[in-house]
Amino acid sequence: MFLEKLNTIISTKKTLLCVGLDPDIEQIPPFLLSKLDPLLYFNQKIVEATGPYAAAYKLNLAFYEALGIAGWDLLEKTLALLPEDAVVIADAKRADVPNTSRKYAEAYFKTYGFDAVTVSPYMGLDALEPFLEHEDRGIFVLCLTSNPGSADFQQLPVNEDPLYLKVAERVMEWNFIYGNCGLVVGGTHFNEIERIRSVAPSLPFLIPGVGAQGGNLEWAVRYGTDERGLGALINASRSILYASQDRDFDRAAAEKARALRDQINQVLQAAGK
Repeated sequence: MFLEKLNTIISTKKTLLCVGLDPDIEQIPPFLLSKLDPLLYFNQKIVEATGPYAAAYKLNLAFYEALGIAGWDLLEKTLALLPEDAVVIADAKRADVPNTSRKYAEAYFKTYGFDAVTVSPYMGLDALEPFLEHEDRGIFVLCLTSNPGSADFQQLPVNEDPLYLKVAERVMEWNFIYGNCGLVVGGTHFNEIERIRSVAPSLPFLIPGVGAQGGNLEWAVRYGTDERGLGALINASRSILYASQDRDFDRAAAEKARALRDQINQVLQAAGK
């Protein structure tokens, strides 16, 4: 059901764009500091500006947790601003012993109502089952992340294949049972995206790293999507959020989002998808 919702939104709005809604008080336009609630105002204007171009919003919870109680209040109020025609992802990278994972899943899916959450596969299936059991919600399993440190473990050889491919294969097996799995695949890895898609043809990909981190957008779109040009979200955060430090920051964000959506669609068209 989660994948159906995702692909319906992508098809209807004709966009793969995911906006990372990660507000930082040190990076927002300085004039906003005079507002009563500057981060909420910032989020509101960004959502209003990018709504027509976004298939999803990804909220990295670190930017909210760092603010303590005020951050949880900001998170709740921000969720209330998000449009219904967008998938909402908690970028939490959680997983723990089943009893703890059950509470994480309850927090994100029931208390806050996220459509999906990012999780770590390191502790295995029993740590992820409490998330997977929410059949109408999605989980994006860390497969090959966009940071340079991904080479430390994710690319280590396991029976002649890199570990990230083993993760993709195993998540495919879990998806056969539960039907709501996806993968996080960094857009900074060019050839690897194609390899992962080859072993996980039906899984949705959440692809960060094509904005400020300098990933290859064409490769991410061409090989990150499935054969129909669906099943992928191309995330951009800082490049959209902080497109301008002036009073036109929301219009600048809208222009960045629109331009990125159009670039993505041009790649899809060129690829015949």
